[in-house]
Amino acid sequence: MKFEAYRREYTAGGLARDDLDACPVRQFEHWLQQAVDAGLSDPTAMVLATVDADGNPGQRIVLLKGASSDGFVFYTNYGSAKAQAIAAEPRVSLLFPWNELDRQVIVGGIAEKMPFAESARYFLSRPRESQVAAWASRQSRPVPARAALEAEVKRLMQQFGRGEVPVPDFWGGYRVRPTRMEFWQGGAHRLHDRFLYTRQEDDTWTIEQLQP
Repeated sequence: MKFEAYRREYTAGGLARDDLDACPVRQFEHWLQQAVDAGLSDPTAMVLATVDADGNPGQRIVLLKGASSDGFVFYTNYGSAKAQAIAAEPRVSLLFPWNELDRQVIVGGIAEKMPFAESARYFLSRPRESQVAAWASRQSRPVPARAALEAEVKRLMQQFGRGEVPVPDFWGGYRVRPTRMEFWQGGAHRLHDRFLYTRQEDDTWTIEQLQP
């Protein structure tokens, strides 16, 4: 395939300043609902970008589990590569790639651990199999074979029996408090529409349009 020859026009629609909500989180919620209504397979999937203690960038897809004026929420193992990177550098970036709608949203902000009670409430709402999987996986560490992981899941299923699966102390949530949010709408002939929200010291937001 000749990659340099592949292209398509972005014709899903434009974006004007008057279309935007004064609050970027409300604007995000509006777009997210449209992504859900459009039937996108993973509308809450987002790319989390971090930089570790050695300055190495990393990216991975995680699932959004909450969005409010306080921030964007996801959950993970606190021993994972992403968690270790956040401990070293809490400034992160989130990317929502809604390609089918010719849209993307980029969120820049500060990631902070959530209180245990909030993480526990979400953990206890998860399917039992997912709860046990959180115990079984020492995320990002080497494993000799998948069979070893499956055997650990089986062992833990027997250990917990039919009782409540306790919340692991090495697992929980992060909330990313946004400081910048960019909304991108693809445009014909690569004349895309981009608007950047920037949080001010008094927690109000400024909006400016960016060149494509």
